[in-house]
Amino acid sequence: MRVLGIETSCDETGVAVYDSQRGLLAHALYSQIKLHREYGGVVPELASRDHVQKLLPMVQKVVAEAGGREALDGVVYTAGPGLVGALLVGACLGRSLAFAWGLPALGIHHMEGHLLAPMLEDPKPGFPFIALLVSGGHSLLVEVEGVGQYRILGESIDDAAGEAFDKVAKLLKLPYPGGPALAKLAEQGRPAKYDLPRPMTDRPGLDFSFSGLKTAVLVLLKSLPDPDEQTRADVARAFEDAMVDTLSIKCERALKQTGQRRLVVAGGVGANQRLRARLKAMVTSLSGEVFYPRPEFCTDNGAMIAYAGCLRLAAGKPVTNPVTARWPLDSLTVPGEA
Repeated sequence: MRVLGIETSCDETGVAVYDSQRGLLAHALYSQIKLHREYGGVVPELASRDHVQKLLPMVQKVVAEAGGREALDGVVYTAGPGLVGALLVGACLGRSLAFAWGLPALGIHHMEGHLLAPMLEDPKPGFPFIALLVSGGHSLLVEVEGVGQYRILGESIDDAAGEAFDKVAKLLKLPYPGGPALAKLAEQGRPAKYDLPRPMTDRPGLDFSFSGLKTAVLVLLKSLPDPDEQTRADVARAFEDAMVDTLSIKCERALKQTGQRRLVVAGGVGANQRLRARLKAMVTSLSGEVFYPRPEFCTDNGAMIAYAGCLRLAAGKPVTNPVTARWPLDSLTVPGEA
């Protein structure tokens, strides 16, 4: 089974071809960071227009590198969740190509793509496992028994982890995208210089809440008139430490409650090096294992969509799912089921 995957859920245009026997054959990724930087965040209309301009040439290039369209067995695209206008660009092209080439088409859940992205690596995590999905739009803890068998253990009741990173970066007057810029600044920060809360870790449960942490940073900065570069770095370090501690505590709690020993971490925030080090130490103390995709596959990409689509198309019963801004992960079914 050889599948063309298309990702256009937000501000990255991703295209890839995955083969069930040979693995990832070709992939390309274009980021719109420069386009949105002057606005300090993603502008949906501009994102959609840029996908229109970039997508078809990228598809042509990747398909040619992978051996041509004659070798393809299907086309998959991100159907949600995400920005509807951006999703429509990928869905329209994907379904049009599938119709023209006489191939099945299938809409893929964006977060299922992230969840399965570590399967692109070697060694691969085996089922079952606990997945921490942390990105700009989502923060989820999921118990995964197999493809399509997902139980949500916890999620953010307000801001997602990546969203909190970006908002705090704005408070610190850092450039877009804020998350990587904040992590870089935090490298110069002094640990324990400032103490920030670890939200919802003092009560049972696995849900997250990061809006209060963001507000705590705002209050701290207001108490520090005209902070110099070192002070800003100290605040960045305090925020990053609070975020890393919170995510680690919740992951440890999820592993202990379920008895699982494998942890998969995916999504853009999963590329944070301090988080990776903390989670590795925590999981090792429990005699477990932790798995990540390569940093290039932590952010949105076509490879994860192609891989998830390959699994689902191989099982049969493809459907051309409509795009949707909201799509609960636990509403998915096992591949091949109705």
